[in-house]
Amino acid sequence: MSADRSVDVDATAAEAGRGAAVGTRSPAAGGAPAPSRPRRFHPAWTVGAVAFLALVGAAGFRAAPGVLMVPLQEEFGWSTTVLSAAVSINLVLFGLTAPFAAALMERFGIRAVTATALVLIGAGSALTVLVNQAWQILLTWGLLIGLGTGSMALVFAATIANTWFVKSRGLVIGILTAGSAAGQLVFLPFIALLAQDPGWRQASLLIAAGALAVVPLVLKFLKNSPADAGVLPYGETAPAAGTLMDTPAPETGPRRNAAVRALQVLRRASRVRTFWALVAGFAICGATTNGLIGTHFIPSAHDHGMPETTAAGLLAVVGIFDIVGTIASGWLTDRFNPRILLAVYYQFRGFGLLALPLLLGAEVQPSMIVFVVIYGLDWVATVPPTAAICRETFGADGSVVFGWVFAAHQLGAAAAALGAGAIRDATGQYTYAWFGAAAMCTIAAVISATIRKQRNIGQQATEGAAA
Repeated sequence: MSADRSVDVDATAAEAGRGAAVGTRSPAAGGAPAPSRPRRFHPAWTVGAVAFLALVGAAGFRAAPGVLMVPLQEEFGWSTTVLSAAVSINLVLFGLTAPFAAALMERFGIRAVTATALVLIGAGSALTVLVNQAWQILLTWGLLIGLGTGSMALVFAATIANTWFVKSRGLVIGILTAGSAAGQLVFLPFIALLAQDPGWRQASLLIAAGALAVVPLVLKFLKNSPADAGVLPYGETAPAAGTLMDTPAPETGPRRNAAVRALQVLRRASRVRTFWALVAGFAICGATTNGLIGTHFIPSAHDHGMPETTAAGLLAVVGIFDIVGTIASGWLTDRFNPRILLAVYYQFRGFGLLALPLLLGAEVQPSMIVFVVIYGLDWVATVPPTAAICRETFGADGSVVFGWVFAAHQLGAAAAALGAGAIRDATGQYTYAWFGAAAMCTIAAVISATIRKQRNIGQQATEGAAA
């Protein structure tokens, strides 16, 4: 081949690469040609915005148990242990549904699973107004809302980020995770006010309305994948002509059963030490957030003479700083070692829990404000680095692995919610629960700091098969 001919071929390949980079598709390859101009606003951000609103709508129930526990006790005479059991069932299902939900999103699409989850949350909250027996609160708070919230929340955030984003993935997970905190912030003060006057039933209807209001937006704007919008994930550049894509080709055969997929991923992940380290740390994370503070902070403050609306306001402030802390954690995760970040987050949380029994009182003191700010910044700041380690270690399985890790988060939360309620009934106070949680945070910090960096497990398996 002559030099001139070589130059012509190279120029043609370069031009083809530029066309691919802006989304041009050849009719011969299937599909209509895409516009030659690059999009100024990537549709991934629209999907992210709708996902944020969905998380806000689904988060209403997170604010409910702590606020509604005392009114339900006063009306029906149920013990703290009974109501804690309802919360525990919710948290267990929340956790165990998560890995299967991640696989269901791969099987049926993000949009369908998310809309169904929001309907379940709305139905469970609305039906709560009809309860008059203890088993019924276990059904609504526990079964229906547990299945609905388990199909979304943090696994949903990780799936959106991993599917739609290559660039700024940690930041996006932080923003979406903050959506749950924003939901708590939006709903909590209103739930507390409604629970006092006119009553807890109206508060339950507010939660149902918040979840159902987002369903039309999900159905209209939440695309399942970048391919549905005819684009690449945000931050990914199309390869030049003649090169191979790094991302796997879409499946053309029968789709895999979601349950089988989730269990296969669990089997592979369970052979990796990093998985168990993340499971242990995240179980403690759930115990010290949703399980203890989220469920029992308001009843504990009430024991010390603090009005429920005041305690609810403090949790709302936690929600404000949770948004700031989680987004900041996502930004930090894109730049620093996620293992060190986890260790720092857990240890600071332990310091706060250790001091909490000394801070509770009938009135809000400046020291309590300091606790609320620090705990808010740290509330779910653990999510972006944990999701990043899952993606780094397990590659394409990362979202489903994170689902299993999140299951441990909720199992830890369920155990703490039930255990703290039993401690309160047995001793008349929550002090031992706070101290025990502080000790567990130190354990989580040590475990996180010692997680070893590993190559992508999926890549290792592929290389081993090729050899």
